[in-house]
Amino acid sequence: MPLLSVLFFSILTMQKNEKSPVPKGLVLKTVVVFIVSYLIFLFLWIGIKDHYGKGITFTASKLAAGIKNVTFVELTEGRDLVQATFSPRGRGSNMLIDIPVKTSSYTFNAPLTLAILSSLYPFIERRKKAYGEALLMLLSVHMLYVFSLEARQLSSVLIDRNLERPDTIIAIFYQFLWSFTDNMIIRFEPFLIGFYLFVRFKR
Repeated sequence: MPLLSVLFFSILTMQKNEKSPVPKGLVLKTVVVFIVSYLIFLFLWIGIKDHYGKGITFTASKLAAGIKNVTFVELTEGRDLVQATFSPRGRGSNMLIDIPVKTSSYTFNAPLTLAILSSLYPFIERRKKAYGEALLMLLSVHMLYVFSLEARQLSSVLIDRNLERPDTIIAIFYQFLWSFTDNMIIRFEPFLIGFYLFVRFKR
């Protein structure tokens, strides 16, 4: 799928304007850039993903705590894991709710996404704006994953402890939001962001 995506963007670019011939070997060059940049980003990502996951989880936990009306207590770091701890307000304030978030569960496609963005460099214009929007989308997708996971878990625990009304609509919404993000958005993230970048900023 990754190489097919790069070839797809390259072919679309070549067919966009038949009067503007594309230099020979551009598709091959694009594929080479993709492979090399993917290996580089994969190596770099291994070293920074835990720090990245901590930042994403911290921000998403603050948001989830505000929306679910609970207190965000702390983060506990582990290898490829960040655990967010919450405490209900009011009569359940002595209870702690631990929600482990596995960093690789939502960041495994990040090197692939960055490699596709790198390979699209010759095909797009307004590059600062384009890459700024692409990176913002990547951050937003990861934030949505952690937020929806925590909101779903918090709702389940609070309902089980009778600290929240068993409102089936809210429970179903958070379950759907997390399932959709996990099964669709995260898995198709590289293609979706790459396609957006290409369509919006193509030369």
